[in-house]
Parts: sequence; structure tokens; C-alpha cells
Amino acid sequence: MPTDFNQQIIEEFRANRGQVGGPFEGARLLLLTTVGAKTGASHTTPLGYLPDGDRILVIASAGGAPRHPAWYHNLLADPQVTVEDGVFTYQAKALVLEGQERERLFARAVEADPGWGRYQATSGRILPVVALIPIFGPPAGPLGDALKLVHDAFRRELARIRAEVAASGSSLGAQLRVNCLTMCNNLHEHHSREDGFVFPALEDRYPELAEVMARLRAEHEVVQRLLEQLQTLLAADDLSPGTLLNEVNRLTGEVEAHLDYEEEYLVPLLNLG
Repeated sequence: MPTDFNQQIIEEFRANRGQVGGPFEGARLLLLTTVGAKTGASHTTPLGYLPDGDRILVIASAGGAPRHPAWYHNLLADPQVTVEDGVFTYQAKALVLEGQERERLFARAVEADPGWGRYQATSGRILPVVALIPIFGPPAGPLGDALKLVHDAFRRELARIRAEVAASGSSLGAQLRVNCLTMCNNLHEHHSREDGFVFPALEDRYPELAEVMARLRAEHEVVQRLLEQLQTLLAADDLSPGTLLNEVNRLTGEVEAHLDYEEEYLVPLLNLG
């Protein structure tokens, strides 16, 4: 994309917490900041991405141009990059994928969006596939506000998956299944951390929360059962988009109600420090 157009996207992305309009409305976008290999200056580029478990994937398409984009050359020189996803800004390690892994994941990307294949054909080069592996530190600011940010990330991802399933047509591609499984795993890990660390600490400090904490734990169990049902469906060869959409809608309703209730009671207390 031209530099001035990129800058418009960057400004809109940052002003609206990752939401942009026009041709990229509803798309999975991030901002990738690399260090210039020659200049040493920071260089930020808006990119589409694909979930892939505990990492995300970006493809050095350069819109089908014959040369690799500048950001790709930069991360070859310095693989530590900064990622903005609209909710969080974090450091990540960039890993260029090779061989069969690269071929498998690029094929999955093309299945989800044939535009990647057209870009490769137009460019006359093999488009690099890069994994961005997050390097997470403790969230900045009050803990309650950080919890709200995490919840907002789940709300946004659930909305994206609903839209992707609804638009999937008569069959489900491998990338869409990965998107769903990644969301399931992330939500499970989040609830496990809450059950293991956050909830016990709050119960010790605020024994009057016993009834609230009991309800939150019970809701975690309900969500976990729905996650397990969803994962079982995703493993089926004959899964229909309509069936998956019904399950995603069920899960979304339970999760969003749970997040709202948790925030009502826990965010103010966590922000007390």
C-alpha cells in the first residue's frame, strides 16, 4: 500500500482501537513496527494476519509487488518487533517459516482467502510467511482496567468469528477452524488463570464476595462445557456452517453475560490495588 494510504490506516486504527472502515472494515488487522535495517528508525505497517494458536501469522505479500516489503527485510535484521492489535501493544519475536510448515500454512491461508495466491502469482516470488510469537509482560496500568482490555479482546474475537462463520458458505476451511480453536484455547487459559490466581486472591481480601465468586466459578464451568462441545464439533468432518454458527452464538451469549457480570464486581476492586 502507498505510504500516505498506510498512514491513514494507521491513524484510523489507533484512533478507533483497531477498527477501520473502507475496504478493511471488519478485517483482521494489526500494526507491525520494525526497526529499519539501514536507518535504525521505527517503521510501522498495517498488515492482515491469521490466528495460529499461541502465535499469529503475517504474509509478506506487498500487494503482489515483485520485491519483499521493507518490513520483512527489517525483521530479518532484527526479529524483535512491536505489535498493536487494537487492544494491546506488545513485543513479539518474528520467525520466518520454511519448508513444509511454510507450504502448509500458506495453503491454509489461500484456502481462507484466494487473494494470497493471486498475490504470489502476480509477484513472481515465493511470499514469506512469518510467525509473530508474543513476548508478554505484565499489563500496564490498574489491574481492573487490564482485565477489561482482555475481555474486550475476547468480545472482538467472538464477533469476528461469528461473522466469519456466517460468511463461510457451504463448507468450513481449515483456517476458520483454527480461528475457532485459538479462541477456545485462549478463553480456557484466561479462565484457568483467574481460577488459579485472581479469584483466590480476591476471596482472601474480600470474603464478602463469596456469593459472587461462586457464581463466576459456576459460569466458568458452563463456558468450559460449551468450549468442549465446540471443539468436538470442529473435529467433525461433516460439520456444517449452520451448526457451528448456532454453537458459536450459544457460547457468545454465555461468555458476554459472564464478562459483564465479572467486570461489574471485580474491576472496581482490582483497580483499588
